[in-house]
Amino acid sequence: MSNIVAANKKFALIGAGGYVAPKHMKAIKDTGNNLVAASDSSDSVGILDSFSFDVDFFTEFERFDRHAEKLKRLGEDRRIHYVSICSPNYLHDAHIRFALRIGADAICEKPLVLNPWNLDALADIENETGRNIYNILQLRVHPAIIFLKERIEKTPGSEKHDIILTYITSRGKWYFHSWKGDIIKSGGIATNIGIHFFDMLMWIFGDVIHQEVHFANEKKMAGFMELKKANVRWFLSADRNDLPKAVKAEGKTTFRSITVDEEEIEFSGGFTDLHTLVYQDIMSGGGFGIEAARPSIKLVHEIRNAEMVENKTNYHPFLKEE
Repeated sequence: MSNIVAANKKFALIGAGGYVAPKHMKAIKDTGNNLVAASDSSDSVGILDSFSFDVDFFTEFERFDRHAEKLKRLGEDRRIHYVSICSPNYLHDAHIRFALRIGADAICEKPLVLNPWNLDALADIENETGRNIYNILQLRVHPAIIFLKERIEKTPGSEKHDIILTYITSRGKWYFHSWKGDIIKSGGIATNIGIHFFDMLMWIFGDVIHQEVHFANEKKMAGFMELKKANVRWFLSADRNDLPKAVKAEGKTTFRSITVDEEEIEFSGGFTDLHTLVYQDIMSGGGFGIEAARPSIKLVHEIRNAEMVENKTNYHPFLKEE
């Protein structure tokens, strides 16, 4: 990635009250750019003051839309150059379209869209407007993950690696009453908390040859996928009862583990500035576009529409314990 960063660009942000929004605000500031407008249906967005006291804020998207259009008419010195999208998953498609319509590039949280066919329509809009759509695939810039990819690429032979992916992130009752607990709005567990890991694994180990789902409910999912260079057993959960006893004993609420051929890949640290690294890449002419996002969106769409199968040979260890 280049260290040359184009600074002093004007940003708008949609979804300022969300969990991930502060990471985008920090990335905008860290790359020398300015957040000039923000929108959220909630007015509990005091976090904005940590970055600027001059952000125009709107709770009604229609007023935010008019404001952005007005800035566009005022010319290059006033227009919004980028729109950071941190809204609920099911609104990403509409908000990306909004960004391109006002002459801005879109930087969107995962997943870019919920359905693979929406990507083709967005690609058409990119071509029509000449603007760009970027996805936050931050694990691709994590130093430990980059090192793993380089190591796998240097490994000779066609033997498949054995991978166990486990991600448990404790969520309270609120989570399942919010849009995140609605599979139509979020895409479910595999989309909402798993897509970054699936993207990262395909980025390193190649395309999906076969996949199967072994367990699925609103709180957790488990399954298996055969990639070009790896067999992956995966377990995703938002239920704190799935945490290993040792993790609970330490008072921790999250457990994240990836083993490759029984070797633990340590990447629990280094998450603080990943959004900033992605923004730097975009500002310097890189970034992860529609085609980078396509494989993982296709996979999670297949997973959430798959019938559960019983294949204990490929069960994740945590599923075997149940």
